[in-house]
Amino acid sequence: MKLTSKSEYALLALIYLARCKTDSFVPVHEIASAQGIPPKFLEQILLILKRAKYLRSLRGQAGGYSLAKPAEQIHLAEIIRLFDGALAPTESVSSYFYESTPIEKEQSLLALFRDIRDYISIKLESTTLADVS
Repeated sequence: MKLTSKSEYALLALIYLARCKTDSFVPVHEIASAQGIPPKFLEQILLILKRAKYLRSLRGQAGGYSLAKPAEQIHLAEIIRLFDGALAPTESVSSYFYESTPIEKEQSLLALFRDIRDYISIKLESTTLADVS
């Protein structure tokens, strides 16, 4: 598993929003400035998060974005999978994104990579935005 810039920025934006008041909408430029994210790139990421129902938005002068559900209900694994796909180090051991790979020829390697996948999955599926904000 390797995080892309999109998933890293998505996590940074969500953590920032989790720290804000739950009833307020935060403008894109504020999130971008606070977290060092290019504003245009952040807008694309926030739209993906909105379509996936993690965010809600409001247009206008007091507009911006806020979490669509409590930070305690958003797990890091969900966000990473949304942007990057599998949490597994190789698709041949992925639970959600399985694809055959050459490494399947060696069962000892598959077992090792399954253990790595399980550790990463358990850790990220049990960690919420509230835990890291």
